[in-house]
Amino acid sequence: MLISMTSEPELQQGVGEPDGFRRLWTPHRMAYIQGENKPTGPAPDDGCPFCSIPSLSDEDGLIIARGSAVFAVLNLYPYNGGHLMVVPYRHVADYTDLDDAETAEVAAYTKKAMTALRAAAGAHGFNIGLNQGAAAGAGIAAHLHQHVVPRWGGDTNFMPVVGHTKVLPQLLADTRKMLAEAWPQD
Repeated sequence: MLISMTSEPELQQGVGEPDGFRRLWTPHRMAYIQGENKPTGPAPDDGCPFCSIPSLSDEDGLIIARGSAVFAVLNLYPYNGGHLMVVPYRHVADYTDLDDAETAEVAAYTKKAMTALRAAAGAHGFNIGLNQGAAAGAGIAAHLHQHVVPRWGGDTNFMPVVGHTKVLPQLLADTRKMLAEAWPQD
């Protein structure tokens, strides 16, 4: 951690040659990197977090809104502030496994997520998508979830590109509360 607030590099013994860079430590990311809380298998009772989250309070589960077939939840490891997911309650792996009601509610909740993110955070655009299977990048491939990632002009800066670090301006609990309050009511 930084000891002083000067712009001079600190010599740290045992860490190699000083390079003039400051370090922004994000030790909470190790849980994601090491696969903590990742399911041990494809079945719902193999530790699927998307199956257990609905049993938590909205605050504890970071749930923004609940529907009859799906729920909206913040991503624990967001690409951007406000990154949320629309998740069916039913444990299905593939988009083609959704029934018509689930498909319709995934679409409706995606629209509501966009509306809430525009109202609460002034999002300029969105990345929306499903990663189908581990080969396609799904972190939890056994339980379908659609990502809704808000974007702003200029939000890609040197931190993720050079520093491989994402700076988030708000705690997840505060983001959840803000989006829940902005969520469109039926």
